[in-house]
Amino acid sequence: MKRHNPYQKQDKYEHLVVQQEAPLLEWLLANLKQSKSKTKATLQNRGIKVNKKLVTQFDFMLRPGDKVSVSTSKSNDKFHSRHVKLVYEDRYLVVVEKNHGILSMAAGHSSLNVKKVLDDYFKKSRQKCNAHVVHRLDRDTSGLMIYAKDMQTEQILERDWHNIVYDRRYVAVLSGQMEEDNGTVANWLKDNKAYVTYSSPEDNGGKYAVTHFQVLDSTEHHSLVEFKLETGRKNQIRVHAADMNHPVCGDIKYGNGDDPVHRLALHAYVLCFYHPITHQPMEFDTPIPVSFRTLFSKK
Repeated sequence: MKRHNPYQKQDKYEHLVVQQEAPLLEWLLANLKQSKSKTKATLQNRGIKVNKKLVTQFDFMLRPGDKVSVSTSKSNDKFHSRHVKLVYEDRYLVVVEKNHGILSMAAGHSSLNVKKVLDDYFKKSRQKCNAHVVHRLDRDTSGLMIYAKDMQTEQILERDWHNIVYDRRYVAVLSGQMEEDNGTVANWLKDNKAYVTYSSPEDNGGKYAVTHFQVLDSTEHHSLVEFKLETGRKNQIRVHAADMNHPVCGDIKYGNGDDPVHRLALHAYVLCFYHPITHQPMEFDTPIPVSFRTLFSKK
């Protein structure tokens, strides 16, 4: 017996037939009379069916004759958060952009965290899964993150993270004008008993950390710098920036009190990885935060 879905009558669909082979998102953008952002949102929020089956993969390959159903109902948008933006979703994982000020996962009694936001969304959208933490960003760092939707995907990502993630970049506002336009910082990082990470040019029993940097813009007082991680250690960029005597602005732990944007001026803005299940390259980027750019438009 088919179970009655109380939401069925609310859902209205536009039906289209595929003429030429194409990836789903590319085809939708070419064939739907709506904005790019709305089309992406409909796909991410489970509003697209191919041959009556729900599809969320933007690179799902369409064949001639496939029937595509596009939801025109506003009720299919179930993801709402002031703190987290859903960038990509498929059956195995989600990519999100988190705001500064929100934890990656629960810690102590804090209720506001990305994992909880995602778990609430999965429940609301009737998905039988939970968000599995694969990597973390500090509470005050904003930017792109991956969460697995099942244990198997989580384990693949954690086990082979260094090979799966092939490009991970951050942008930061540093205090002062950098002396060099680009370079590399490499040393050993270790936490002391107060959980403050410190560096050593020689092996101190900690973890070896390598950070590449490139200056994007500068003024007399600040530098906009891109960081590319070769290793992903705790507080790596913040400690390495302080090592260069140009700490990240707004950094209470390793900074010098310079706080022009009234937040930790660190944003994870490029994340590229091979999909742990399909092995397809997945490439995501977000704009440099406006508050960062504004400092350099006043020159």
